[in-house]
Amino acid sequence: MSQNSLPSPPAALQTWELRKVYRTGFWLNQSVESLKSCTLTVHQGETFGLLGPNGAGKTTLLKIILGLVRRTAGRATVLGKPLGDRAVRQQIGYLPENPSFYDYLTAWEFLDWVAGLFRLPRAVRQQRLPQLLDLVGLTQKTAKQRKLRDYSKGMLQRVGMAQALIADPDLVFLDEPMSGLDPTGRYRMREIIRQLQADGKTIFFNSHILADVEEICDRIAILAAGELLCVGAIDELLGTSNSYRVRVRGGDREAWQPWLQPLTADGDLWHGQLSGDPQAFLSTVDKAGGQLLSLDRMRLSLEDFFLQTLRDRQIDTTR
Repeated sequence: MSQNSLPSPPAALQTWELRKVYRTGFWLNQSVESLKSCTLTVHQGETFGLLGPNGAGKTTLLKIILGLVRRTAGRATVLGKPLGDRAVRQQIGYLPENPSFYDYLTAWEFLDWVAGLFRLPRAVRQQRLPQLLDLVGLTQKTAKQRKLRDYSKGMLQRVGMAQALIADPDLVFLDEPMSGLDPTGRYRMREIIRQLQADGKTIFFNSHILADVEEICDRIAILAAGELLCVGAIDELLGTSNSYRVRVRGGDREAWQPWLQPLTADGDLWHGQLSGDPQAFLSTVDKAGGQLLSLDRMRLSLEDFFLQTLRDRQIDTTR
């Protein structure tokens, strides 16, 4: 086999022509197609982001894969097994968008109960729970003494993540994990996901916070009106560019004029599009008495690409 034809990583999730139709109306004589012939592959060890506006069918797809909703047509495999395989469920973790808790329990009691549902031995639970609490940033003291009813949204989301990871799953599904979190909570959730990435987990998550998706995901898909519009790596979809936007502090116009065109100034800050070789420019910054603040590749943001994709398909983005 040539180096240019290396095999693809094994699939953690595959779907073929998945479709879901809901019956509505008083007599159930009307139908709404929530998912239309969805075919995609998620490779083992990657972080895959599913994007789409409200009502796109993201949660429907996720629930079909998890066996919470019955598909109308199509098929899928999870970790190489068909949907509904009991053995696979032990290897899956799931954080719903709005997790429910027994709020009269402490976090420790709740997680211990969840561990019992997975039939984890007592010795394994006593080792696993402190590890999970450390991962999600909760102290054992808080987890053992404070009732869940007294937790903030961000703290509850961390408990939800801990329960999703209780059985050390190979594949983790996250439904809007950043929803309702403040910047600190979002940062904590991103760090948890990065740790899961480092541990080799496969992560599949829905989100409408595109900046987080662009920062975290290996590949993405856009789903709208039940239809899969595109699938690919971030660089493939947004494109790579040889143009860079530069911001430097210090120096003078004479030093930066040959490199930054058009050159604009804001006090002692200079910025513009780089003209010339980036390495050659970097070697001149110190000599010119400047400080490099940023050197960013110029391309569409994920948000711009997302909105443009929806507009091209004439899909309403105001809902």
